[in-house]
Amino acid sequence: MATLAATARETATSGVLGNPLVRKLGVLLVLAVVVVPFAASRWGSGAWPGALTVDVSGPLGTVSDWIVDNRDSHPLFLYFLGHVSNAVVIAVRAVYLALLAVGWAGVTAVAALTAWRVAGIRLALGTAAAFLACGLLGMWVPTMQTLALMVVAVTASVAAGALLGLAAGLSDRMHRALRPVLDTMQVLPAFAYLLPVVLVFGIGVPAAVLATVVYAAPPMARLTALGLRGADKEVLEAVESLGTTARQRLLTARIPLARKELLLGLNQTIMMALSMAVIASVIGAGGLGDRVYQALASVDVGAALAAGVPIVLLAVVLDRVTGAAGARLGDAPAPDARLLGACVLSAAAVVAVAGRLAGRLEWPESWVVGITEPVNRAVDWMTAHLYSGVPVVGGTADWAGRFTTWVLDPLRDGLQWLPWWAVLLIVAALAWLIGTWRTALTAVLAMAAIGVLGVWGPSLDTLSQVLAAVAVTLVIGFAAGIAAARSDRVERLLRPVLDVFQTMPQFVYLIPVVALFGVGRAPAVAAAVVYALPAVVRITAQGLRQVDPAALESARSLGATGAQQLRQVQLPLARPALLLAVNQGVVLVLAVVIIGGLVGGGALGYDVVFGLAQGDLATGLVAGAAIVCLGLMLDRVTQPTGRRVTKGA
Repeated sequence: MATLAATARETATSGVLGNPLVRKLGVLLVLAVVVVPFAASRWGSGAWPGALTVDVSGPLGTVSDWIVDNRDSHPLFLYFLGHVSNAVVIAVRAVYLALLAVGWAGVTAVAALTAWRVAGIRLALGTAAAFLACGLLGMWVPTMQTLALMVVAVTASVAAGALLGLAAGLSDRMHRALRPVLDTMQVLPAFAYLLPVVLVFGIGVPAAVLATVVYAAPPMARLTALGLRGADKEVLEAVESLGTTARQRLLTARIPLARKELLLGLNQTIMMALSMAVIASVIGAGGLGDRVYQALASVDVGAALAAGVPIVLLAVVLDRVTGAAGARLGDAPAPDARLLGACVLSAAAVVAVAGRLAGRLEWPESWVVGITEPVNRAVDWMTAHLYSGVPVVGGTADWAGRFTTWVLDPLRDGLQWLPWWAVLLIVAALAWLIGTWRTALTAVLAMAAIGVLGVWGPSLDTLSQVLAAVAVTLVIGFAAGIAAARSDRVERLLRPVLDVFQTMPQFVYLIPVVALFGVGRAPAVAAAVVYALPAVVRITAQGLRQVDPAALESARSLGATGAQQLRQVQLPLARPALLLAVNQGVVLVLAVVIIGGLVGGGALGYDVVFGLAQGDLATGLVAGAAIVCLGLMLDRVTQPTGRRVTKGA
């Protein structure tokens, strides 16, 4: 018996020591005993030392001054960038005039009939209703301006992204070279794109379109490369055995096999371009985004909603139409598909001509339904009754103040109190525990770069807001996702709400939040929570629903309750999806916390906004680079390697 007991103890000990996580914790404990006393005696405590800071404001200021001084005289601007700017203006104006020439009836008919051709009568009716709603809200002309900018920007984004994706899909070297570039572009906040583009092209449509192209092209490039690299090897070998050339294999096999990924890339590019088109209103994009931005400046919730609803409707329609087109890829075409397409075009042309002959190209003013005043009255009532003085629970202003005092201030002060080397050690430990030593090295270098750039304090302030917002987002998002996964009724109720929240422009979130919570860091966190929630809820619900039914059936047969099935089966098996939800929540929260600089969020967000407003390339780009580093560090700390996720699952 003693021998058996000893053997059991040895087996248990070896099992524990064989756990990679336990071994890593042991190594970290040993390193902490050695490194912490040395670092404390060598550097003491405090913020990032000035001796390790590199001042880049001088060189960036020189570059900025050179661009401003030579923008109207240097051959690079006169004979290349100037022609690019003119081509963008001509293209956007041509599309805009074409939309106006077709008239509201023609545009609505073309959109509805296209949706009918792609996805059926229900989506066609929804598309027609969406375009008619844009007119009823008095936003027909701004909607056409945004749509014209979208057409040009999406076309250029798809072309540029497809070419980059083609290169990355066919070349391993190009794929390795592009991957960090695309990672950086995905993490870099939208505002950071605007400053260098404005310096080169000035305020106006060209800068807005080109900033949108830079922001929206990466999804197309990623998914194009993914589709080409994931093509069925057996099919490619069969095509190659027929003696085809590399070009023929690309056109006849690789691209057709990657159609679904290409269409998904188009879908994501459209959504990101629409989001950026609104943000680009800051630099003169016009259209619906400009109306939203003006409403933000005057805290006019009614005007913001009147301009924000058409944006949401456009996003939902474009998302549904491209999604339906992707779902139908690979289906056998109907025998009368060409005839149906000809009928659709003919019907749209008839409607457009009829509208022109009737002189009804512009949306009638008498058909406009004003919602600005009723919405503002409702907001005023909410502000008067909810902002302060609510018995027992207190008003929203009290909540914002308490959240700032009890959560944001201690979190920020705690991070800034930590010695800089302790922050790096914590980042390294977290990244190594969840990933590999390469993950830890990347996270540490990203965090160290923030100190080298001289924005250590503001970055920790931004990090405190991100951590607080992510914590609130995950608590609410996981709860809502679990409820949606366990109840079809809850899922149906949440779906339209999540659709609206996910497609609403980031600026629109700020207006009601400011009206209810005032100005400061708490409103920025609240807007970030609302913006990130849909992704967390959707990913959580999808992950729980995809758990193997056989595992749940086995748990039920053993008498497990619903709560036990959730804790012991669904959540462990859905771990990869839950980790992805955490990662996406971090990325989305970071994006909106930065925009929160417009409403008093301060820190790096304020520096980016200040740099854009003042044309200060150094301040804006340094803050933007720090945000990229912060996002890269958070991504590495919250997203484990695929091997570890699989093992843990």
